[in-house]
Amino acid sequence: MCGIFGYVGMKDPVAIAIEGLKKLEYRGYDSAGIAGVKDGKIIDCKEVGKVSILESEVNNIKLQLDVSIAHTRWATHGEPSRINAHPHFDTSHSIALVHNGIIENHGELKKYIINQGITFTSETDTEVIAHLISINYEGDIVKAVQKTVPMLQGAYAIALVHKDHPDLIVAVAHESPMVIGVGVDEAFISSDSQAFAPHTREVVFLSNSEIAVVRANKLEVFNLEMKPVEKALEKLLHGSNDSSKGEFEHFTLKEIFEQPQSIKNAYATRFMQEYGTAYFEGLSDNLQELHPIERILILACGTSWHAGCVAAYMIENMARIPVQVEISSEYRYKNPIVEKNTLVIAISQSGETADTIAAVRELKAAKGAKIFSLCNVQGSTLVRESDYTIFLHAGPEIGVCSTKAFTSQIVILSLFSLQLARMRHMNREQGKDFLEELQKLPDHVKKILGNAEHIQKIAKKYAKYENFFFLGRQYMYPTSLEGALKLKEISYINAVGYPAGEMKHGPIALISSDCPTVALCANERTFKKMKSNLLEVKARKGPIIAIIEEGQEEVTEIVDDVIIIPRTIDPLSTVTTTIVTQLLAYYVALERGEEIDQPRNLAKSVTVE
Repeated sequence: MCGIFGYVGMKDPVAIAIEGLKKLEYRGYDSAGIAGVKDGKIIDCKEVGKVSILESEVNNIKLQLDVSIAHTRWATHGEPSRINAHPHFDTSHSIALVHNGIIENHGELKKYIINQGITFTSETDTEVIAHLISINYEGDIVKAVQKTVPMLQGAYAIALVHKDHPDLIVAVAHESPMVIGVGVDEAFISSDSQAFAPHTREVVFLSNSEIAVVRANKLEVFNLEMKPVEKALEKLLHGSNDSSKGEFEHFTLKEIFEQPQSIKNAYATRFMQEYGTAYFEGLSDNLQELHPIERILILACGTSWHAGCVAAYMIENMARIPVQVEISSEYRYKNPIVEKNTLVIAISQSGETADTIAAVRELKAAKGAKIFSLCNVQGSTLVRESDYTIFLHAGPEIGVCSTKAFTSQIVILSLFSLQLARMRHMNREQGKDFLEELQKLPDHVKKILGNAEHIQKIAKKYAKYENFFFLGRQYMYPTSLEGALKLKEISYINAVGYPAGEMKHGPIALISSDCPTVALCANERTFKKMKSNLLEVKARKGPIIAIIEEGQEEVTEIVDDVIIIPRTIDPLSTVTTTIVTQLLAYYVALERGEEIDQPRNLAKSVTVE
């Protein structure tokens, strides 16, 4: 989950690298470092903590480099420390190297290197790579890398500089993201193209153990046999996006408040009101591919998995197609049965989720499956692995916990459910009614955001508690999982999402005056059953915060606090309810004084297993 950046060109390599690292910090912020070549020597600076700490030290020592590589770390091997921070070096300090991923056989490689008389200085698997390249180096740094790469097992991306080759960066990608930006007499390497988007939109993506030799005015790419690989320049559709917090205290709050617009962006141009159906450019032109579908398999992790669970309810209810939702990290170790006419949907905000990508690759290789994906990042690995992608158009999400990407996923999946339903049994009028409700969502969300002060007061009241239940039924069950996850991520509170009907099968034993319940009541079909569940919680003196729709005020006699949201249809109630749970989590974390945009131990893009 670490972030890699590099620059070679006529501008200040240090300033450019620090600027790039700031945009990669969502990938990890345990430590940060920079290194490069100056006057025939490798010079570096490494600090524990965020990029701002590194920037301060770089300015303090007036660091100057002719070429730079930099890194922001999410710790896998070895605790966060200056020694374990990247870049790492060989014994002679001739090589500086940064790395994202995991070298699975680093233990046996380390034994081999120690037998060569080499002493390690860090606890990382990365240092193994630097020493191996040094052992294989005989004057040609590219050949040294070529000899080293086959020795490495795992998914990884690498960038390195050598003191004897001050005009180039060598980069390698194997099942881990690495993109090269090509400018005018300058070049960039990064884990994410948005890190250099202000400078260039001409890019090349590396894959399959390809080795790139990156100079300011020349890019060469080779395979492991050192045969040149022709790589076409691709153009990013979008340039630099606004990454300032504006009037908001945190990116997370800003992104919560951006949802009226991001929801509109998700459905804009993707429906035909007159016909009561959805329209996805490219996919809708080939609807014959959707007609034979008899089963749908959804693969995702984390928040995206919750979106997939909501989609399963929608697709089965509306289109009557069986749906199987799998956590990618578990599914890839199954021996799955994928029946004929199964559509695979992979969901990932970043498009770099390692387990989802691995599962997709295995399905394509072993089953010949067609892959349909939802993603927010153009040119990401998942997009390049998929047969068809629908982009979220949510804009950059800087806060580590996903907010607007989740609601955008729900909106797009609801449109896809509608399209499938209209192709089967749903009539035009029913489709038009659904679309009318969908188009009301931005105004519903604005109304909820206008009630933020009330939600903040409730958050202050309950911020002292260390345990929460989030309860819901049908659509509100996966919505409760997402609400609990948000509270866990940024408040460090033990929050559990649970299907309300299952409480009597054990978990109700935990209900007490010290364990509040957030009751998600917006699912109209199950409202009466939910009310009965709340009576059971109340009988055991459990405090209750109820999120209810207009017209459900009868529960106010049961619960302690109420948050009222606009009424919508059940398939879309996840969106309105989720805005409340996001605000609740945000304000609880704010009251507790926690780090909100970059919570401890987390990275936004999980690029390693």
